[in-house]
Amino acid sequence: MTRRRADMSSAAARLYQDLRDAGLEIPTRESLGTYRTALRDGSAAQIQAVVESFDGVIEMVDVNGIRCRQLTPCGWRSEHDRVILYAYGGGYVSGSTSEDQVITAPLAQRSGARIIMVEYRLSPEHRYPLPQQDMRQVYTALLAQYGAARLIVSGESAGGNQALGLMQHARDHGQALPRCAVLFSPWCDLANQGDSHIFNDARDPTLNNAWVDIAAGWHAGDCPLDDPGLSPIHGDMRGLPPCVITTGSRDLLLSQCLRLAAKLHAAGVKCDLRVWDGLWHVFEFYPIPEAGLSILEIAEFIRAH
Repeated sequence: MTRRRADMSSAAARLYQDLRDAGLEIPTRESLGTYRTALRDGSAAQIQAVVESFDGVIEMVDVNGIRCRQLTPCGWRSEHDRVILYAYGGGYVSGSTSEDQVITAPLAQRSGARIIMVEYRLSPEHRYPLPQQDMRQVYTALLAQYGAARLIVSGESAGGNQALGLMQHARDHGQALPRCAVLFSPWCDLANQGDSHIFNDARDPTLNNAWVDIAAGWHAGDCPLDDPGLSPIHGDMRGLPPCVITTGSRDLLLSQCLRLAAKLHAAGVKCDLRVWDGLWHVFEFYPIPEAGLSILEIAEFIRAH
């Protein structure tokens, strides 16, 4: 009999099993604060390692009244070099700019771009569209400061939703669009439809349907889940800048990424979809070789645009 296995590194295979063994915690409304703190504390060692290795300056700044974390690599030039507006993930109900330094610090280092991470408000305390309004406020300020030709918009999971929705809103309201966009496993359909929500529900070690359905409900409130403002996959893709989407064959949101890429292509938008065999939701967050390779490829995409 043929032995079948995913094309993944031994480090990724070991971590995959460790994550599966650990299981997923699904918080209640009452335990959400404790859940957020536990996620941040659980990433503390990894955060410290990437921050200590970062060759540049990391600081908290105020952008148009919104608190942001700014990562500026050494050699970045304020007059010419690129700026990435980045939205962190966490289902709109958890996460922060602190945890996502494990992605943005190496991305800033390898792309040479300054990264500005928005500390947007979280649901259910601040439901849709309040987190989106925070992103728009920062984007408007960055347009004025740097100009659209120097801007890239990016985000992972819920942050990918933020990035995609932000570009659609900017286009529809007469604002200039960024040069390109980078979407890591974007959560672009809060109705959570697609085949991978069936076959990857027990295979993605970091995400399951129970969790994304709860998070969607907390963030959406009374807004229909297929509203384009809430789920930008249902919005108009025409005129958007070139995009790259990364995902994995075990990503619970794989189908969402495939559907989004198809819609972008149908609208005439250049879209580079990269599916990593054996890997899971936002695998770039984890200390495995594939994460570094993916971020390096993303940096090359940014420099090419």
